Amino acid sequence: MTVLFMRIEIQFFSAGALRFLPRNRDHFSAIKLSSALASLYSTVSGRIEEHQKRYEYHNVATCIATLQRCAQRNDSGTGQKIHGFMVRKGFLEDSPRAVTSLVNMYAKCGLMRRAVTVFDGSERDVFGYNALISGFVVNGSPFDAMEMYREMRAKGILPDKYTFPSLLKGCDAMELSDVQKVHGLAFKLGLDSDCYVGSGLVTSYSKFMSVEDAQKVFDELPDRDDSVLWNALVNGYSQIFRFEDALTVFSKMREEGVGMSRHTITSVLSGFTVSGDLDNGRSVHGLAVKMGSDSDIVVSNALIDMYGKSKKLEKATRIFEAMDERDIFTWNSILCVNDYCGDHDGTLALFKNMLRSGIRPDIVTLTTVLPTYGRLAALDQGREIHGYMTVSGLQNRNSSNQFFIHNSLMDMYVKCGDLRDARMIFDLMRVKDSASWNIMINGYGVQSCGELALDMFSCMCRAGVKPDEITFVGLLQACSHSGFVDEGRSFFAQMETVYNIPPTSDHYTCVIDMLGRANKLEEAYELAVSMPICDNPVVWRSILSSCRLHGNTDLALVAGKRLYELEPEHCGGYVLMSNVYVKAGKYMEVLDVRDTMRQQNVKKTPGCSWIGLKTGVHTFFTGDKTHPELKSIHAWLNQLISHMHGHESMMLDRLFG
Repeated sequence: MTVLFMRIEIQFFSAGALRFLPRNRDHFSAIKLSSALASLYSTVSGRIEEHQKRYEYHNVATCIATLQRCAQRNDSGTGQKIHGFMVRKGFLEDSPRAVTSLVNMYAKCGLMRRAVTVFDGSERDVFGYNALISGFVVNGSPFDAMEMYREMRAKGILPDKYTFPSLLKGCDAMELSDVQKVHGLAFKLGLDSDCYVGSGLVTSYSKFMSVEDAQKVFDELPDRDDSVLWNALVNGYSQIFRFEDALTVFSKMREEGVGMSRHTITSVLSGFTVSGDLDNGRSVHGLAVKMGSDSDIVVSNALIDMYGKSKKLEKATRIFEAMDERDIFTWNSILCVNDYCGDHDGTLALFKNMLRSGIRPDIVTLTTVLPTYGRLAALDQGREIHGYMTVSGLQNRNSSNQFFIHNSLMDMYVKCGDLRDARMIFDLMRVKDSASWNIMINGYGVQSCGELALDMFSCMCRAGVKPDEITFVGLLQACSHSGFVDEGRSFFAQMETVYNIPPTSDHYTCVIDMLGRANKLEEAYELAVSMPICDNPVVWRSILSSCRLHGNTDLALVAGKRLYELEPEHCGGYVLMSNVYVKAGKYMEVLDVRDTMRQQNVKKTPGCSWIGLKTGVHTFFTGDKTHPELKSIHAWLNQLISHMHGHESMMLDRLFG
């Protein structure tokens, strides 16, 4: 469109097209312009420049918003396309906010190298450093975050209220002195009263078990409505076993009306779990029910752990069965509870249910189940677990778990009596800790392989591994079971003089058992009455067992009397004393012992045996008539007994076919 203005033909353009016109005054030099025309040009040119700036601003703002969405959705692909577009348009040259958004996007997507590259190509400011520090912490590199903070301080850039919370989340890379320096700088900058900075300081001091400093920071904060802050202080007191102080903070939190979260409940429950305070734990359970948090999976896991550690297996099981959702931590908790409470059959049944539910076991699961297989001598099932660990690569993951994994496998094989496979795992270990050596020494000792146990101890010393209390328990057991009395005396004497390990009741019991087995009963008795620790019933049961073995009725009477004084309600002493009389042919005394047991209401724990089949582990007690297949079992047993006595010609392969 053209118009005639002051006898000059002027062409009008749209606003979008104006920005493409040249704005050089030289193009108008050939025309003698009046002041009115010059004014018109100035107005039009200004509007063109204003529109172009507005156009570029909206594009930068759009890119920044898109990068923020990419960071939230972990969409690095789209973020890289936006990065390329911003480079082509030159948006990164004049917009520090765009650079920070780009650094933040790469950091949130776990691409820290690209984040650092973008940051290195831009002008340093506190916002970019904050994004990098936060990124390193979130991505598990707290040491790099600390290095970035030191670089920031070296360049004279002051941190702000967003720097400190991110940095303190990575306090694993700090010493206590570093936290104190950060605290000092926050105080100088007047940021120590900020709720998030204060929460980070309380958490960090608590992790270093410096709860006095944490409490001081907490008390000086003007605003304490954040539940994270209170949770940190409760955790801090719980970590150093000051459970009364933790409960006081928790009670004060309720009084001030601070909203409690599931983390508050779990923090308090963990303290009561460690302290064994079941009464207060039940009170918190009731509070969780009122809040509606008891159905939360994290709270339920904490409740299972608390009741389990208090040996309330039924209560823990009811909570487990009432859960709608279960994660790996839930299964690990209930497995540990069953194993801790001695329900080994229940542990294995739960483990099978876990596999059926599609949950893949982790290291904690397998190292919980392996000891159960060892206690039940279920070697085949233990080997299956070993095979699974090998195929799934659990044996070859990070080195921090290697001792625990290999030691659990060795312990299972040793308890199942398979010393060959246990030794194979031991030999394959590149680095061995004291527990690794102890397992093998104990295994050889229990299996009466005394020479191998002593050789293993010599190798342990040559390898530079320092023996501990458990090492000498294994050595003394080996000497006891193999009849190495002189060697056992020598090890016992060297414990305190050479290795600076004071003997405990376990060591005295092993030595007394060794002397008793070797028919040195007088020496065993003198050691029992002269040992500088409290009387132990196990010691006197060992002497009583040796008296039965060697037929020393006189000393048995002394040991039996002492045992009755120590634990009158335990059946072990009565049974051993009865066996002594049986071997001596004193059957009237046997009847007297049994009468005493009835009067004292002492019942002998029935003996049991078990067998593992595909359907599970079947346990049989003496006189037990509760097995669902009892009639069928007895029928087959009768046929087997008849066959053994020659009353029925039946082929064994047909019997078990």
